[in-house]
Amino acid sequence: MLKVLLAGGGTAGHVNPALAIAEIIKGHYPDAEFAFAGNPEKIEAKLIPQAGYKFYPIEVEGFQRKVSKKNIKRNLHAAKCLTKTTSASKRIIGDFEPDLVIGTGGYVAGPVVRTAAKLGIKTAIHEQNAYPGVTNKLLSKYADVVMLTVEEAKQYLSTNREYAVTGLPVRSAFSSITKVQARAQLGFDDEVCILSTGGSLGAGAINSAVLDLIAWYSQKGIKVNHIHSYGSNGRETQFEQALKERGVETKNNPRLIVREYIDNMPTCMAAADLVISRCGANSLTELEAMGRGSILVPSPIVAGNHQYYNGMVLQKAGAAIVIEQKDFTSQRLIETVSGLIDDAAWLESLSKNASRLYIDDTNERIFKALEPIINV
Repeated sequence: MLKVLLAGGGTAGHVNPALAIAEIIKGHYPDAEFAFAGNPEKIEAKLIPQAGYKFYPIEVEGFQRKVSKKNIKRNLHAAKCLTKTTSASKRIIGDFEPDLVIGTGGYVAGPVVRTAAKLGIKTAIHEQNAYPGVTNKLLSKYADVVMLTVEEAKQYLSTNREYAVTGLPVRSAFSSITKVQARAQLGFDDEVCILSTGGSLGAGAINSAVLDLIAWYSQKGIKVNHIHSYGSNGRETQFEQALKERGVETKNNPRLIVREYIDNMPTCMAAADLVISRCGANSLTELEAMGRGSILVPSPIVAGNHQYYNGMVLQKAGAAIVIEQKDFTSQRLIETVSGLIDDAAWLESLSKNASRLYIDDTNERIFKALEPIINV
């Protein structure tokens, strides 16, 4: 029986691909057994058990470059964790006895995949971003198979090996609902529909600009359907009160849906003509799967500025408009949205180009990459 150990986490962007890869392998080896290694204090400790998989905790922290009292304390803790990661990885591998170990990024993947490689176990990694993370850059020297979401990531990695460009798996729900069906579910008409979100936590810059954008529709009498997720940092009372102060009614407004978190994203994205978003790899792949044009605002505080590189892949393909946060003002957003509303051909072009970027055989590519190193 095939036994696969997956390691990755810190964010859902590393955990969800690991879960998807497990499902892909299971489709070919129904009797395969899976386990996951992750940080007990991070999101994987919740998502992995929820999915019904065995979870091995291993504490790994990254080092902070900026000097401060808080970061000095964090770095001391990271150093303490580092001294234990190899022995912890060996214990996990010894207990589960995997035939294959796969890393999907995040600090926790590093020691597990590296230890497995040194023990002679076949290994693979999957990099989600156009600019590879530090962990996967290092692991690419050890892993038997390196999978990439986009071709552009190759330029930041060693040229002395082969890479498999597989794309990134997305939920099947993103291809199972039409725009007409989605709008009917949400109660929207045929006018332009915009979806905006800063992610589960929210993004202050996006919230602030979107407030003014929605007020602009109201003041000008422009018919636009809008769905906005303000995130847990936006707090309902703050965001909705700010809309009311701008003369926008949030309750019983047939053209406006405002929520802290969007739990039906496939439906909301299917309804939209335009999406305003950060540039996480999963979000961008969903845009490509749905064929939706977008205005992208890269987070400036992520490792390696990787969201900027992710967004630029779409902009260079004519699938999105990237506005860095330092340039992202309410006026800039209103002008950009106004231009897209007035130019249906431009908006349609963004959407078609996004669709062309989507790799629709990702599952097959991932299995094809892994198949040579699977020993049953």
